[in-house]
Amino acid sequence: MSVSVLSPSRLLGDVSGILQAASLLILLLLLIKAAQLYLHRQWLLKALQQFPCPPSHWLFGHIQEFQQDQELQRIQKWVETFPSACPHWLWGGKVRVQLHDPDYMKVILGRSDPKSHGSYRFLAPWIGYGLLLLNGQTWFQHRRMLTPAFHYDILKPYVGLMADSVRVMLVSPCLSPLPTPTHSTHSHQLHSQPCVPQESPWLPGLADVRRACFRNHLDRLPTPPCAVKKALRLYPPSARHCIRAQPPSPSLLWGIMVFLSIYGLHHNPKVWPNPEVFDPSRFAPGSAQHSHAFLPFSGGSRNCIGKQFAMNELKVATALTLLRFELLPDPTRIPIPIARLVLKSKNGIHLRLRRLPNPCEDKDQL
Repeated sequence: MSVSVLSPSRLLGDVSGILQAASLLILLLLLIKAAQLYLHRQWLLKALQQFPCPPSHWLFGHIQEFQQDQELQRIQKWVETFPSACPHWLWGGKVRVQLHDPDYMKVILGRSDPKSHGSYRFLAPWIGYGLLLLNGQTWFQHRRMLTPAFHYDILKPYVGLMADSVRVMLVSPCLSPLPTPTHSTHSHQLHSQPCVPQESPWLPGLADVRRACFRNHLDRLPTPPCAVKKALRLYPPSARHCIRAQPPSPSLLWGIMVFLSIYGLHHNPKVWPNPEVFDPSRFAPGSAQHSHAFLPFSGGSRNCIGKQFAMNELKVATALTLLRFELLPDPTRIPIPIARLVLKSKNGIHLRLRRLPNPCEDKDQL
């Protein structure tokens, strides 16, 4: 008795055979992919054997060590153990080489490798493909057009406007009888230093800040810029930069992600002895340091185009604020720095302002 071609048993047999064949094909593809990942990981391990790193999970890498906002603390521990460079395994065969040595920084920043697309693509819907995200010839053309706008002589007239803005901030909101939260882009760098002594020897010199601001002599203020630079060393605005190595690259693999840890560089005890000590004299005139040991605004051709503008803002805001107030941290709410798009505090910046004996009671003289 023959079985019909359209019988249920025949159809079930055909479907079962197709499913078995598909399962075998999928299993074969998974095995091939697993073998590729394994061979790629072994190749990377061999290529990066000159850069030791902490033990990592074969699948999850070091991801578990960087959870719960502990990235900066982990970087500091790695810098103490591996003072030059250290591979950071993300997952499987994906790795980035973390650099925190000034010699390595000088070599990498002297090249024209593009930024890592994966690390910055989420910014495109927000700010578009401008100077920050562009690469290649288009970036070079935009940079060349914008550079004259940030020339030192062009920025001089803005110092007076900055001083007026700081005066409004100090007189209007901060002296109001109602509590008013005041925030600043660089508030963490300016106000998170509990090490500034109450009777700092350079505070009396800030009385000359009005003349410095309005007569374009801001660069003649010696010590406040040193203190600002020291704060920027401890808390750089951008804690990291990611680029992707391109040929010719004798020291790096083509296509590998290079993680320039500015925070690690600034906290490297090999570069900065006692890195956690707040000592503005490190930046005093005549002090010797590596050309790429201090990179709060990056370096090379990719350095921040507005770094001079930002430094002028910091100098004016710091000098005029300390001329009138003593800033005291709240011991019950210590700032917790975390690395996001920029360095920030997880729990905000909480300060107590104490009015100083003001040598100039006339608010218009501030």
